[in-house]
Amino acid sequence: MQNHNKIKLFEKQKRIYSKRAWGRYRKIKWVIMIVTLGIYYLAPWIRWDRGPNVPDQAILIDILHSRAYFFLIEIWPQEIYYIAALLIFAAVTLFLITSLFGRVWCGFFCPQTVWTDLFIWVERIFQGDRNARMKLDKSPFSFNKFWRKFATHITWLLISLATSGAWVFYFNDAPTLMENILNFDISFGVASWIVSLTLSTYLMAGYAREQVCTYMCPYARFQSAMFDKDSLIISYDKQRGEPRGKYKSGDSWDGRGHCVNCTACVQVCPMGIDIRDGLQMECIACGMCIDACNGIMRKLSLPEGLVRYDTIRNQQYRKQGKQESVRVLRSRTIYYSLILLVIGSLMLYNLLTRSLLELHVIHDRNPLFVKLSDNSIRNGYEIKILNKSHYDKNYSLTVSGIDNAMIRIQGAGNIESNNLPVYANSTGSYRVFVTAVDMISNRNQIKFLLKENDGSLSDEYISVFISEDN
Repeated sequence: MQNHNKIKLFEKQKRIYSKRAWGRYRKIKWVIMIVTLGIYYLAPWIRWDRGPNVPDQAILIDILHSRAYFFLIEIWPQEIYYIAALLIFAAVTLFLITSLFGRVWCGFFCPQTVWTDLFIWVERIFQGDRNARMKLDKSPFSFNKFWRKFATHITWLLISLATSGAWVFYFNDAPTLMENILNFDISFGVASWIVSLTLSTYLMAGYAREQVCTYMCPYARFQSAMFDKDSLIISYDKQRGEPRGKYKSGDSWDGRGHCVNCTACVQVCPMGIDIRDGLQMECIACGMCIDACNGIMRKLSLPEGLVRYDTIRNQQYRKQGKQESVRVLRSRTIYYSLILLVIGSLMLYNLLTRSLLELHVIHDRNPLFVKLSDNSIRNGYEIKILNKSHYDKNYSLTVSGIDNAMIRIQGAGNIESNNLPVYANSTGSYRVFVTAVDMISNRNQIKFLLKENDGSLSDEYISVFISEDN
């Protein structure tokens, strides 16, 4: 007889209905959510007076003028290494925090977690807690089901719209853009960003949720490489909890564990896992299972902590009857801290010694030199003067390394080398010719020196003066 049963290679993704939990970690998550969302939505509206000719928005990425502003810090395109250093600093900080406290970033601070928590909270307002939502989804279509679902999704879209709107404020002057949005006078680029970010937030926090953490975020895949025996992770105390079983009031606890198999820890988990099966890749260390289990333990007049933040080393110590300990200073945390110290010190040093004036010189490639009728040699250069100050400046350019070298500035009007104007917060480009007669060799090293006419700032650039082909 043939077996006609179909083999299922893939299982349909089951929707997770997380139950409301309340306790220490839920309160911490609410505080962090309010603070982080408050910072995100309000930060573009903070003003910061930098003086004339520059934006007064405290945090602004001005793509049009190729500038990034963060309070006192102003980053130009050629200073992209600051961004690279900041990303490295953030990554190593995440590694350090993970080695100490596990995936607390994922459980408390990650934007995906924060917005998903907010969306679930909205869902509970209109549809009820876990059992009510499950019942509503299984019920046939009705007006009650329609308005509850409709109100939920409309609120999600409004939150997503506010989220995308706040994001584009970081790239534009917030008050001006808000006025343009209210008047329906925005560019196609801004509108497309708002629409795309609204839809992505709506989909990620409303539908994808735990799938983003499990399948899209690479952090879940390599986090275990940063754990060691002293990292704090969500743990179930099997020694105390097993053997588990149902409990009725008045039953004896002799010969049984404290886990009553109520599955409260599973019902509140936003990832839908059972922490009693051990640490799993999907666990984001949010602590909801701890709050749920502690609530059950209080009802049963049992000690809290059957599920808790713990280390593998302390679990081993308890089995051996040894004293528990917390080891913060260990090889990997010391390495991470040293890396952070080095990167942070270099960034701070560069920021403190950052000059408001830069000179860049590019020698002509074709021709390398020109021999004039009086037998003098002329070389051409393209110079760029970066005036990072917020005021219009005039500069003087001189050259050394060759005797009796003469400088001529090519351009409209009477532009002299001792009076090169550059507007505030901008780059000035000039075409420069250097002419000389007496050369030491065919390839002479020369130095361009740029000085501020009404100040003390200066910069120099080493280049070459070529008199003959090699």
